Amino acid sequence: MNLIIIILIFFLAIVLFYIIQRKLINISEFDKINHRSSHKTSATKNGGIVVFLLLFIFSIFFYLKGETIYDFSLLIPLSIMFVMGVYDDFYDADFKLKFFLQIIVAKLLIDQGFIIDNFHGLFGWYDIPRVASQLFTVFVFLVIVNAVNFIDGIDGLAITEALKVIVTIEFIGLENTPLLSLGLIVGISLLPLYYFNFKKENKIFLGDAGSLLLGTIIALYVFHLLSLEYELKPNFAVNKALLAIVIVIYPLIDLLRVFIIRIAQKKSPFHPDKNHLHHLLLKKGISHFWIVIIIQLISLSILFFGLI
Repeated sequence: MNLIIIILIFFLAIVLFYIIQRKLINISEFDKINHRSSHKTSATKNGGIVVFLLLFIFSIFFYLKGETIYDFSLLIPLSIMFVMGVYDDFYDADFKLKFFLQIIVAKLLIDQGFIIDNFHGLFGWYDIPRVASQLFTVFVFLVIVNAVNFIDGIDGLAITEALKVIVTIEFIGLENTPLLSLGLIVGISLLPLYYFNFKKENKIFLGDAGSLLLGTIIALYVFHLLSLEYELKPNFAVNKALLAIVIVIYPLIDLLRVFIIRIAQKKSPFHPDKNHLHHLLLKKGISHFWIVIIIQLISLSILFFGLI
């Protein structure tokens, strides 16, 4: 993908953020402010819509040119997650329906070759039997997608997490992954969202459409990292199973923590509340920007020590 296309994606993202936000403002379609909200200003939930539109537009563009920049069949599971997220943003979908569709998407990805069938020597385990590997892959997919969805509660956090995963896995690999072009389109589309996300008024949120889409892309990268096809650079010769955990350590810890708290309170693990780690930092008066910096610095420090 050349520089002109990358610049075009960036500026087209800015234009689409403005246009779609104007349309949503005109019909008074704002994010509802309630007791769980971390914001008190008006905001629209079109961040994920723009990212998916750009991914779809440029995928069609390259498809018509006859250039397979990534496996275009991935648009099917990504589209399912996106549509489910859009529906949830505007109509509050039941979590059981979302859970069911996520399992279907996980199975589609497995059939496309994204499966965890090897622990790479972790605890002495290598090859995993086929049925067990499929069940485990579905479980990991559900964990990653919902963990990313859970941390999307403050400005810039889910965006930064997605960019960190994409850049890290591309950087430490011996060669570019087959997901590079997909990651580039999504990553470049996300960059202008920092401005709209951190604005004081008329903010733009990712929405569930965005967080579920990003969660799926993060899962794709993690699955590829754990495949035999992916090779680490010689100076990063660490166990890939442990490395995958370290790369997404913050969403995993936050998910585990809130699940334990909710179950202890005899509530559903999916019952929304304000017990996330970023909520605790907000209560201490720390701004959204600095919470993102603090969390990612800690996350990157753990990753750095894991790699060395």
